[in-house]
Amino acid sequence: MSVCEQMANIGSEVHRALNWRNKGNEEYSKLASARALELLDLSLDAHKSYPKLKEFARLREAIVDYFYGSNEFGSSEKLWRSYFDHFNYAARKDR
Repeated sequence: MSVCEQMANIGSEVHRALNWRNKGNEEYSKLASARALELLDLSLDAHKSYPKLKEFARLREAIVDYFYGSNEFGSSEKLWRSYFDHFNYAARKDR
């Protein structure tokens, strides 16, 4: 898969986590965010170039901070949706 496709798949899990959080179901939100982290870990293992590793590692750190930490980075639902929407568009554009 291309990086855009990988990021779009990670983003779909983040979107699910956000949707479940909005519905008040923290358990399902945590499960979806855990799947996003699992996909990120697989992406980290698959790439060896520094720029890609850096992007995936920073993203993982920010997701953990938002869903499991104290949100020190000041992320918001709007930011996450906007960030991943660009990858969704790019991944679908090439089809």
